[in-house]
Amino acid sequence: MVTSTFGETGRIAIDAMGGDLGPSEVVEAVKLALADIDGLNPITLVGDEAVLNPLLTRAGLSDHPNVDVLHASEVVTMDDKPLHALKRKKDSSMVKAIELVKENQASVVVSCGNTGALMAGGTLRLRTMEGVARPALAAVVPRENGHFVLIDAGANPDAKPEHLLHNAILGSHYCSVMLGIESPRVGLMSIGTEEGKGNSLTADTHNLLKRAAGIINYSGPIEGFQVFAEHVDVVVCDGFVGNVMLKSWESLANFFSTVLKEELRGNIMRAAGAILSKGAFQALKDRVNPERYGGAPLLGLRGNVLKAHGSSNRIAICSAIRAANATIKGDLNHRIEADVLRANELLSPTTLS
Repeated sequence: MVTSTFGETGRIAIDAMGGDLGPSEVVEAVKLALADIDGLNPITLVGDEAVLNPLLTRAGLSDHPNVDVLHASEVVTMDDKPLHALKRKKDSSMVKAIELVKENQASVVVSCGNTGALMAGGTLRLRTMEGVARPALAAVVPRENGHFVLIDAGANPDAKPEHLLHNAILGSHYCSVMLGIESPRVGLMSIGTEEGKGNSLTADTHNLLKRAAGIINYSGPIEGFQVFAEHVDVVVCDGFVGNVMLKSWESLANFFSTVLKEELRGNIMRAAGAILSKGAFQALKDRVNPERYGGAPLLGLRGNVLKAHGSSNRIAICSAIRAANATIKGDLNHRIEADVLRANELLSPTTLS
């Protein structure tokens, strides 16, 4: 039987009951993470212990010193309305995992569950950090010769310029922690790189980001065709645009994989060539596979919240655990707070005048 031991910071709390594939896939992801991630912080699985304990025993993790269980009798389903679930299901795995972070018994919560409930729960329970008006979702996306951070990937579709300024800071620090880039180049998503292109949001944000040059490394506006080239390391946009971009990329990656398979099976010569090129095709598949980038953190809160896809398999959940661990090691929130307060001075009436 796995027992619960709490109190230390640096723990990763996982909502084990969220997600389409169920708690068995979460347990297998934890097993992968323990084998693959050096210096992995302790993990608490939050969920029905009558379900989780047999799964841990079967996975050989029942006596693992860095894995324990916190019992939760309820589950927030994908069909639950976010606020209703938070009020009525206080003993749910998602709510109790968030509470662990709020009570400083864990440093980060990871969930594949209901996105709206996780975002609402994180925002209402943990609150935004001082100076941040709206949290933002960040996603790591592959590009030429590496990766970039997309922010906001869907948390705030009705953003204001000051929200995008904060996004630039949040994304820059997350990029430094996750991708190891000391001074990441920030680009503002727009429909042109010339002054005055775009709508009022991008125009006002562009002016604000230029004035924040001592806080972020702003490269200027970028267009869609530049996103996957090696132009910038952080792409800033509102949550509506970011969510469309992210899902389009994921869909396009799957589309090309399907079409390539169909074409290679078209005749014997192509099939023979495919066999000879199998290593290259596998490398390409691994590079663009969304499962490698399994988690998007909700940045700007007083605690760390990381959202994985509802359909995440063990590989994607393991990737989310890896991102959660890096967030803890990088002490992300403390890095952000000072720069947000400096940036907010640009928003004051005296500075704007």
